[in-house]
Amino acid sequence: MSLNKELLQILACPKCRSDLSLVGEEEGLQCVQCALVYPIREEIPVMLIHEAIPSGEWEKGIRTKD
Repeated sequence: MSLNKELLQILACPKCRSDLSLVGEEEGLQCVQCALVYPIREEIPVMLIHEAIPSGEWEKGIRTKD
């Protein structure tokens, strides 16, 4: 099951309010402005700033905060 397209249109980065785009096969939502990726867990976007992964770390395969 994929994320609802209407939901994706209204979601914004909680840090800077910029638009988000899907990363990979619906693994995360990326904010280009902040260079953060918000993970999607069990088809639910985790829109918490303290759970966001820097884009560079995401590209290295890191999917959780320590």
